[in-house]
Formats: sequence, C-alpha cells, structure tokens
Amino acid sequence: MTESLNFIEHIIEEDLSNGFPQEKLRFRFPPEPNGYLHIGHAASICLNFGLGEKYNAPVNLRFDDTNPSKEEQEYVDAIKRDISWLGFRWANECYASDYFQQLHDWAVQLIKENKAYVDQQTSEQIAAQKGTPTTVGTASPYRNRPISESLDLFERMKNGEFTAGSYVLRAKIDMSSPNMHMRDPILYRIINAHHHRTGNKWCIYPMYDWAHGESDYIEQVSHSLCTLEFKAHRELYDWYIDQIYDPKLLRPKQREFARRNLSYTVMSKRKLLELVQNKVVAGWDDPRMPTISGLRRRGYTPDSIRNFSDIAGIAKRDNVTDVSLLEFCVREDLNKIATRVMAVLDPVKLIITNYPEGKVEMLSAENNPENPDSGSHEVPFSRELYIEREDFKEDGGKNFFRLSLGGEVRLKSAYIIKAESVVKDETGNILEIHCSYDPESRSGSGSEASIRKVKGTLHWVSIAHAIQGEVREYDRLFVDEAPDSHEEKSFMDFLNPDSLRIIKNAYLEPFLANATFQDKYQFQRLGYFNLDLDSKEGSLVFNKTVGLKDSWAKQNPATPPQNQPKPQSPAQPQGQRSALNEIQQISKKLTNLSGEKLETAMNSIREFAKEVSYEEIEPLFNTASKKVGTRIGVLLALGVLLKNGQVKNQEISDFIESCRTDENEILKSEAEKLI
Repeated sequence: MTESLNFIEHIIEEDLSNGFPQEKLRFRFPPEPNGYLHIGHAASICLNFGLGEKYNAPVNLRFDDTNPSKEEQEYVDAIKRDISWLGFRWANECYASDYFQQLHDWAVQLIKENKAYVDQQTSEQIAAQKGTPTTVGTASPYRNRPISESLDLFERMKNGEFTAGSYVLRAKIDMSSPNMHMRDPILYRIINAHHHRTGNKWCIYPMYDWAHGESDYIEQVSHSLCTLEFKAHRELYDWYIDQIYDPKLLRPKQREFARRNLSYTVMSKRKLLELVQNKVVAGWDDPRMPTISGLRRRGYTPDSIRNFSDIAGIAKRDNVTDVSLLEFCVREDLNKIATRVMAVLDPVKLIITNYPEGKVEMLSAENNPENPDSGSHEVPFSRELYIEREDFKEDGGKNFFRLSLGGEVRLKSAYIIKAESVVKDETGNILEIHCSYDPESRSGSGSEASIRKVKGTLHWVSIAHAIQGEVREYDRLFVDEAPDSHEEKSFMDFLNPDSLRIIKNAYLEPFLANATFQDKYQFQRLGYFNLDLDSKEGSLVFNKTVGLKDSWAKQNPATPPQNQPKPQSPAQPQGQRSALNEIQQISKKLTNLSGEKLETAMNSIREFAKEVSYEEIEPLFNTASKKVGTRIGVLLALGVLLKNGQVKNQEISDFIESCRTDENEILKSEAEKLI
C-alpha cells in the first residue's frame, strides 16, 4: 500500500521535487524552558523528530531561552529527559543564548541601517500607538531618533544602566501594515534577572520573534514548523531574515500546524504552573497532569503516546481531541505488554471450608495471554482468601454474574467454588463468606471438571501470602470537557474533587514484591497499574494508569460546555455521541495511514463503535463516495453492531453492497467480511 502523507510532508516532498537537496533538510524542536512538556508538545516532538527519521535528516533540540525571569535549569533537564524517554535523539543541543552575541550584533547593524531605534515610551503607550486591526498605528515620537543616539542608548541598555521597562529597541518597519506584528515590533527589552546559562552577563534579552527566526537561520534549519498562532508572525519571521540573509546560505521556511488540544484538561503552561504552585497537584509529574512526565509516572508508555500522535494526526485547524482516544492508545499498548497479576483493593474474607487447613498449593498463572512467549509465574493458594467485596452478594439476582449464596464461580487460575453461608457482625456487615470447592476443577489440570463452565471468574489473593501496598486510583483532573473555555469562570472552578483516591491497604499477590519501575501490570479485572516513584523497599505504591474499559463517560454524563474554543463543532455530551464523533475524526485520517498505523486506527474505531447505536450511524450510509475514509469508518462500526446482534435490514445490505463494489481496496475487503 502506498504511504499517504500529511500536509507538512507534502510541502517537503514538493520542495524536494523542485530541486531542494535532501541532504540539506534539517529540522528542530524549539521548546521554551519555562515549564514541563505536555501531551500537546508531543505532537510537535513526534512531527519534527519523525520527519528526521523519515528523511534521515538531523533534528536539533534548541531551547529558546530568551526570558530568564521564567526559565530554569530544572525545565531544561525535564525536557531532555522527556524527549529521550519518547525514544528520540537530537543531532545537536542548542540554545538561543548561544547566539546572544550574534543577535546583538545584528541588532546594532539594524540600528546603523536606520531599521531599528530605541524607544522610551511605556508599554501602555506603545500598545496604544499600534492601533487596531482596522486602524493604522501612530509612529512613536522616537521613531526618527538619530542613529548615533539609538546606538548609544542601546549600548547603555546592554551595560545595565537602565531599569527594566525604561527603554526598548524596536524594529522600524511599517506602522500602517495590516499585519500588526509588522508595526515596529520590539526587538530587545531590559530584564534584570539571572539567566540559567549566561548568568548576569546580559541585561538585555531578545524578543522571541527576533531570536527564533535568526536562530533557525544560524542553524540552517530548512523547515521551521510552528503552531498556528505563529502564522501571523510569518511575515515578520521573513522580514527579520531578509535583513541578514546571505544568498550563499540556506533560507529557513516557516510553516504552521494546529496545536494538539485535549478534552478535560488545560494545555497552557501558565495554568499548569498555577496548579503546581497552588498545590492542587503534587508537582509537574503528578499522574493527573497532562505533562509527559506525569503521563510517564502514571504508567503511559512511549509507544502509546507516539501512536496517539499518529492517529490524532497533523491538522491545519485547531481542534480538540477526546482524552478517551489517548486512553485507548495506552490501553491497547499495555494489553500487549502488561503482566497479569491479582490484587484485591476492597477485601472480604472467603474461607473454603472443605480445603485442608495448612495446605498451600502453588498454582500457575499465565503472564500475558496476548504474548505466548511471556511465560507464567506461581501464585500461592490456601484455605483463606480475600476477594473484592463487590464481587459477592447474598442474593445477586439473575443479572449478577459473580458470587452469590448457592451460586458457583471460578477463582482465576484455581478452582470452582460455591458459596454456602456468610458470617456477619452485629450491624449486618459481612465478615466472612464460607464456600466449598470442587477439588477436581483446578484450572489447567485437564479434568472434565476443569473445563466446566460457570457464570463468572473472580480474582483473589491468599491471605497468608499476600503483601500489602498502597494503590492510587486517578480520575480526570477536571469535570468539564473544556475547563478553560468559560469567560465568567476560572478553570479552577471545574476541578474534580475525586481525581485521586488512595487505598492504603491493598492486598497483592506476592509476585509483586519484586516489581520494578519499568514493569507494567494488569491487575486482573481492575485495570493497568505501575509502580510509583514513592515506592520504597517494603512499602510499595502502585498507580492506576487506566481501566480495562472506558466507563468514565457513562458514570459522568456531561452537558455541552459553553464558549467552546473556535474553530470546532459544538461540544457534545460524553457517551455515544462523543464516540461517534471520535469515529468520524479518526475516519477522516484513514486514507493518510498505512501499515500498523492504519491497523491501529481501525482498531480504535472498532473500540469506539461499542458505544454507538445503529440509529446514529445509519444516516452516514449516504456519505459521498469521495469521502472514502468516513465510509470505511462507518462500515467498521457497522461490523461491530452486527457482531453484537444488530439485525441486517435492507438499508444495511444496500450499504454493504455499495462498499463491496467500491474501488477502494480496504472498503471492498471489509465489506466482503460482512456479506
């Protein structure tokens, strides 16, 4: 299958076809070291470093460290750690501060060429004189200051003779330009702060726009990829490079793509810092944070984040990706690699009355049924066990498929048991469940009883052998789909009071005593977990990464948020409509994917299809033939519905037949499966 390209790759391919030498391709990822990277930055990381891998081109990691009052070495170290963890390697580690002298010298050159001047107005005066998008600006009274005077003042600014805010250096461009960024933008301002790399050497610091493009030029970056808010800055980017450009050197090209926004979170580093400073979270790496460090600590894997970036894609317009897609990606990855173990979080005692006292059996438990080579480990089994309290009801009724009095279930990797009676305290709480077991029913023994079907399977731990640990269960940090989109309320007003639940005394099978920070586990029937950094020898702490299923939406129905950021379609409640929206969003990208990426996206659609109804997808049967991606997505969803009992009617048959006769091979192949 021919690989499809995103629009950035199309730009690069067009440049190559027009004669641009492939060996001159060079990319960069340019974070500001003023906070930790988050899942939104992962889109840019995966894009730039992915292009480097695709075209065998170097990718620089450049820290745009032009504001010492907000930047720290801690952030530099965290950014390097996160990128390395994602599996990427940079060609050169660069800093805008490496170029401070060159940037200063070029600024002096602009003053000498009467293309820059020192202004001593207040920031409020300068802002007022810039005008509006519909009215031209007014020239500063210092715009025609003599060159010699500006040179002298700029030198004195550099030497630290003036206080912050008293003087700035501005480019002299066009105060009547329709692009307000061209109305004499500021090049340098005075900041009296210690810089994490240059110390107190400089008292003036370049503005981001001045440092960014010129740094790209110094490093000979071929394609400078920025997020959409920089599109209006492109004209200024080009103007700055025009002033110092040497035709013998490569000229960088800036192009823009959409930010990655995620539902039920905030992506502003300023707001994330506010969460940290107000101790709403334990730090930048709190597992509830959308930071890469937080996701790593929670148990996310590099592959899950890279797959999420691939599926979500590179867009030209801002949009919001549902957090359930990210959760699906990590769930899919962990399913393949996590070791299956047993843990009981809310225990009730179960006694097998006909099991010999003092007897202990070592039973074999499969490590991962998805991986035949994962092996197995031993689990001790004895007369007295813990099971989850919610797994027992005295009278569960016909729709309760766990343990009830008189009913049978299988204990995972062990025996079939039957509940006979209970022991309660004086207030009616169940203290013990007394059961009998079938000695011939041991899992894997090959006996007839071992393959006998019962209605449920429960996880358990042997009381005498269990180790205790702390388990931290995390929920979404906000209860609102777009917490920072409300004009009259702070994003802090939408904090989820139940975002963290700590279980101090969970009971774990003894195999977990040897857990390491690299290991991933599925606690049977509970979800995916990993060892937290707070763990110490003899005191284990596990974080819940994600549940086995996406049950959040059904438990937390939400109303559409008001003032949703534009552009995007109106927000919809979580649940089925949200799942349908995700299917449509992923489907649009199907024709741009191939190989494993395509398969992952198709599996994602099948997963979301479990939450949609026939009534929702039936109107999409008439989707235009040219929108083949959407038709594939609808067909995949239909396949799930049919598998789950949907009756095939004439409309379904007609739609399947139209897909079967389509020119698209994927559509034809999937339709053949439904005939």
